[in-house]
Amino acid sequence: MATLTVTLTESISLNGREQGATNSFTVANVDETYKRIVTCPEDVDTTIATFRTSTSTADNALDLEDVKYIRVTNLDSTNPINLSLQVAKDEDAAPDVSCSILLEAGKSFIMGSPHDGIAVDDDAATLIDALTDLESLLVDPLSENVQVEVFIASA
Repeated sequence: MATLTVTLTESISLNGREQGATNSFTVANVDETYKRIVTCPEDVDTTIATFRTSTSTADNALDLEDVKYIRVTNLDSTNPINLSLQVAKDEDAAPDVSCSILLEAGKSFIMGSPHDGIAVDDDAATLIDALTDLESLLVDPLSENVQVEVFIASA
């Protein structure tokens, strides 16, 4: 088993004073990684990761309960993407709802465990404490071909 160390650094000086920060955390007991660069063709939604309790139920599925860390980076230098988080209320079910975020060129999205790690409510803008599962990650590359990097660490 290995330990993943993640370090996030912001560096900016305003009026001669450093205002950035460096924060690190570790993810223990990692024994699997999933890393790939995916070319997402223009105007085609591309599934870049799928999460299931049994990895044999979907092609390239990652074990929902073993995943501990997820990072998606838009490698394009100019074009944004829409990153869609597909959310399932029941384990191994098709997604019920989704949440899409704009991931600008060069930016990353980071998440911990997809198991009971997300929820979406479209009829109330309130804090949700009953979290459900992330079923998959989709990229909408808009009208340009883009590449994204996916890095996932699992137990």
